[in-house]
Amino acid sequence: MLIYAALIAAGTLLLKLPVARTVAMSWSDLAFTATSAVTVTGLAVRDTGSEFTLFGQAVILVLIQLGGLGLMTFAVLILTMLGLPVGITHRQYLREDLNQTSMSGLIRLTRTILRFVLVCEAAGAALLAVVFVPEFGWGDGLWASLFHAVSAFNNAGFALYPDSLSAWVGHPVVNLTVPALLILGGLGFTVIADMQRRTGWRGYTVHTKLMLVGTLALLVWSTASFAALEWHNPATLGQFDRLSTRLWASWFQAATTRTAGFNTVDIGGLTQATTLIFMTLMVVGAGSTSTGGGIKVTTFIMLLLATYSFFRRHTAIDVFGRRLGAEQIMKVLALSMVSMLTVLVALFVLMLFHEGDFLDIAFETVSAFGTVGLSRGITGDLDTGGRAVLMLVMFLGRVGPLTLGFLLAVRHPRRVSYPAGTVYLG
Repeated sequence: MLIYAALIAAGTLLLKLPVARTVAMSWSDLAFTATSAVTVTGLAVRDTGSEFTLFGQAVILVLIQLGGLGLMTFAVLILTMLGLPVGITHRQYLREDLNQTSMSGLIRLTRTILRFVLVCEAAGAALLAVVFVPEFGWGDGLWASLFHAVSAFNNAGFALYPDSLSAWVGHPVVNLTVPALLILGGLGFTVIADMQRRTGWRGYTVHTKLMLVGTLALLVWSTASFAALEWHNPATLGQFDRLSTRLWASWFQAATTRTAGFNTVDIGGLTQATTLIFMTLMVVGAGSTSTGGGIKVTTFIMLLLATYSFFRRHTAIDVFGRRLGAEQIMKVLALSMVSMLTVLVALFVLMLFHEGDFLDIAFETVSAFGTVGLSRGITGDLDTGGRAVLMLVMFLGRVGPLTLGFLLAVRHPRRVSYPAGTVYLG
């Protein structure tokens, strides 16, 4: 938590430099922007493309990269490149940063992450250059390609244009490249490393199988539901005459909603039913050890499996030929409860600072917690108190709600064991 807080402070100071801005900005504007970048959220109170210089945009991009992949990952990479030993303390921090249960193979995993990130972002920038270079020229086009490729892979949602990527709502390259980057970044580096080590479905770990199945199911369901609910809405899909444009918009918005934050349609024009579905998707988020936020796909699947097992009168959760232990179930319950309490408390406090439509405020709060970055247009209307609440929610959403729980909890060894009791539930 201290590392991320220090990175936010450093980013705020760099953005305060006159060379980083084209207009005057308050400390609140700059701190909010730095927090949103480090937590790879994408909520913005200032226009990134016009109100920050090339230097300022580069600072934001570096903050996104460091925040998305983790500062400890880069620190270990630098130490290994310099030939310096990576001590046990650094390995412990790295293990927590990557959400691993063991310290074995961490350096190999870190190198795998670096290679994968460089390949994906370079390929994404090259593909987006096909779109942006002919439209903006070589200099601006290449920078826009690199910026959006890094932002997409890290699930940040920062764009250089006020309407995000709405100008390319029907462009096949943009609608394939950006979702591909955010899906790859959102699967989680553990999944990517597992898929590189093993070949074939049978060799994958249960975590990898759950992530792949869960991600595919969420993509199909969200795309179909968005198209069905918004097809005739004149504020979103109904404004497009071409069938292909409506389908591309449905796919793009459904794919980016869980954690990326890009948009090609007006989020403020969504129906209430679609808004509720989007809020659910933002809470679920991406995968563990990924660049995305939320409670994570595997946590959501575990909740469903636990519910199914209870009603089937099973005493354990069995999936893909593996049994999930009680400790994992307890962690899922703790994570879900802390997440729910965080969102509810933040929503209540935010409503004290900002009077407005309840659905808009709730959407903004959930978007901040899931580090998504989608907004129904109220981000710029928040006062200093409201911004402070969202900054804290974004911070907790990035470091993980359980991090706060572990920080506040004090572990005491249990010296006695009590007889079993019965509580009547339901």
